[in-house]
Amino acid sequence: MDQELHIAHMKQALMEARKAYEEGEIPIGAVVAVGSRIISRGHNQVERLSDPTAHAEIIALTSAFNFLGSKYLPDATLYVTIEPCLMCAGASYWSKLGGVVYGAPDGKNGYGRVCGGNIPFHPKTILQNGVLAEECALLMKSFFQGKR
Repeated sequence: MDQELHIAHMKQALMEARKAYEEGEIPIGAVVAVGSRIISRGHNQVERLSDPTAHAEIIALTSAFNFLGSKYLPDATLYVTIEPCLMCAGASYWSKLGGVVYGAPDGKNGYGRVCGGNIPFHPKTILQNGVLAEECALLMKSFFQGKR
């Protein structure tokens, strides 16, 4: 897929992450796109909803399922600012997403650490990382520095 499109969609995910930041949530944002069209958005709402599953990815995926009226998203790509955790990777797997694009790695809670390098996404899902990684990581660092 076009790198310019990946960057444009990741900028939208970053806008969602900034919303989470402003709400005192861990600043992770996500969007789901079909080609150039964003069909859903989400940002972390764990604290607001008192729900440990209210991650940006889950919220964006649920909205996409509702929008399309389907439990599978083979033509869609999930853009998320930080490497998905194992729960979100599992949700992506069951969604049969066409692609997952994330910004910065998460060495503490990302699927890579938990899975020991194995990729827990659907075999047909195309995975790409590092899109606007510095900007995504900087938002997280800024958030946690403010908490210390």
